[in-house]
Amino acid sequence: MESKKLCRSASNRMICGVCGGLGEYLNLDPTVIRLIWAICMAVSCGTALLVYIIAAVVMPEQTEL
Repeated sequence: MESKKLCRSASNRMICGVCGGLGEYLNLDPTVIRLIWAICMAVSCGTALLVYIIAAVVMPEQTEL
């Protein structure tokens, strides 16, 4: 059994691939992750943007497609 690793998506990205990577890791449609992230951005007055930037810096880039 191969273990899953959380990383930014190289193939399913809009900006940095964070939501695409989360969608692939959680086996969810990345569009759902993006919608949830957009709602969090509106509710948190931009704190979710800071979390996204930190995730984009910390999460490694996907190496194999």
